[in-house]
Amino acid sequence: MKTYFCKRSALVLYLSLIAVSLWAAEYNILKPEELKAMLAHKDFFLLDVHIPEQVHIPGTDAFIDFRKIRQKRHLLPALKETKIVVYCRGGGMSRSAVRDLNELGYTNVFDLQGGTNAFNRLY
Repeated sequence: MKTYFCKRSALVLYLSLIAVSLWAAEYNILKPEELKAMLAHKDFFLLDVHIPEQVHIPGTDAFIDFRKIRQKRHLLPALKETKIVVYCRGGGMSRSAVRDLNELGYTNVFDLQGGTNAFNRLY
């Protein structure tokens, strides 16, 4: 019985590590300085997912409550390869939104590290 639980625990741990590594590989972390530079030659979709709605980073294309990404997918780019930068105030809500975007098939998703809090410290 003890061997069964050890093997089962090892399998669960192994599968969890695979899932985390696959999920982490599907998007990139974007530093605030990188976003600032990218905004000078904007070629991406900028998405604010923070609730309640906040003052947006200039150039924001859409606001979608992070919990409603799936329901409001019609507001997202039609092409799944479109570069999307997602942000919230501090990072937690955007991580959740990135996960949903990945599950919807978006393949070029960036999560703004530290959200608007970090971005606004640049100014």
